[in-house]
Amino acid sequence: MCNVLCIQSMEKLIKKEGYILRSIPIPYYKGHMELHVPEENLKAVVTAKGDSFHPGKTEEELVRDALAHPIGSKTLRELAVGQKRVTLVTSDHTRAVPSRLTLPILLEEIRKGNPEADITILVATGLHRATTEEEMRSMFGDAIVDHVKIAVNHAFAPEEFVFLGTLPSGAEFHVNKLAVDCDLLVAEGFIEPHFFAGFSGGRKSILPGICNAATVNENHSYKAISSPWAVTGVLDKNPIHQDMVTAARRVNLQFILNVAQNSEKKVIGAFAGDLEKAHERGVAFVRELSQCPPVAGDIVVTSNGGYPLDQNLYQTPKAVSTAEACAGEDGVIIMTASCADGMGGTFFEKLITMGTVDEIDAYLSKIPSRETISEQWCAQIYARILKKHKVILVTTCLDRETVEKANMLYADSLDAAMEMAYEIKGKDAQVVVIPDGVSVLAVKPDEALEGKEAD
Repeated sequence: MCNVLCIQSMEKLIKKEGYILRSIPIPYYKGHMELHVPEENLKAVVTAKGDSFHPGKTEEELVRDALAHPIGSKTLRELAVGQKRVTLVTSDHTRAVPSRLTLPILLEEIRKGNPEADITILVATGLHRATTEEEMRSMFGDAIVDHVKIAVNHAFAPEEFVFLGTLPSGAEFHVNKLAVDCDLLVAEGFIEPHFFAGFSGGRKSILPGICNAATVNENHSYKAISSPWAVTGVLDKNPIHQDMVTAARRVNLQFILNVAQNSEKKVIGAFAGDLEKAHERGVAFVRELSQCPPVAGDIVVTSNGGYPLDQNLYQTPKAVSTAEACAGEDGVIIMTASCADGMGGTFFEKLITMGTVDEIDAYLSKIPSRETISEQWCAQIYARILKKHKVILVTTCLDRETVEKANMLYADSLDAAMEMAYEIKGKDAQVVVIPDGVSVLAVKPDEALEGKEAD
């Protein structure tokens, strides 16, 4: 279960105009913003237990130990023996995968099995923009960029993909040729709660990571996103997850390395081996650290955990959906995100600004699964949330007009956002703070969906 910190446990106090304010750092881009809440208003601060978990090993020791003792699989070096062409899938610039640490170790393990292996690193962008060379140097280090072949997935370039039939949902499966034209396919990633795939990691490296736009779109259709099983923390019966596992198995993803991290993006757990078995072990670990009952508040303040996940508005429904679980029927949600890279996608921007939330949802609901528009799922989830909750977006990179066109309220500081929220909910409003909304799995203990895994 996650930590629910009562107001007495908060360390930083500020006395101002007769009030005792609690000062709480909220992640914002590569730093943080300070949230100030009167002591009598602050109901709880909810965090995952990752920050208080001490694995007893260094980050490198955790990774090397996982590779030395894979789950349900031979070691990577054993799998690499005799395999000439190796494709190693990694995440893009929107994910905090510690590739500077993990990629050199993975490359070392492959070459111990086959020193002559022809290795290509494939950056799994999904539908995101291409990762730049500067970003790759920051993520991977100069040595890898200068000496290892790197390819970037381009979801809208049909010549890069091959068709491998249909998935359980009926979606057409088009995957990057580099995942098929190889002798060994390996992927790295990290595991955290995910707002419609249940958890990230594992099979997500393939779908959506290295699929074309048509496959990603259909996997994320209005129908799929509307499934009662397509929610945070649920894998069993989740149609999105089922398609993803099938896709990864079909291309014979033989080995994965997934890590769990704390709020400082430090590795606190590592899981390697079989696609499903290693992922399931990692999911159980992350669930234990992140899961807690929702704490009801009139005002819920959260963030995407700062950089890199708060770079655009498109990514923010991840934390907002966590806040939704704590905001009751009409609570106000304050989302803190830099949006330093803008809205995050032209399709999402067009959809989220096309009209009222009712108009957006009505429009999206009529789109057949096979005609799903790229990025519509985040507009769909926002529409669902905005029907019940006012969302105040705290950002210094998007302007007021853009935010308001997206059906949200604008603030350039947390203090300003809190003043707006108090005007809506009253000065006695109870405040729940979830500093990193992506790391917390807020579910009711009596929910039938809780804790289920894929068969």
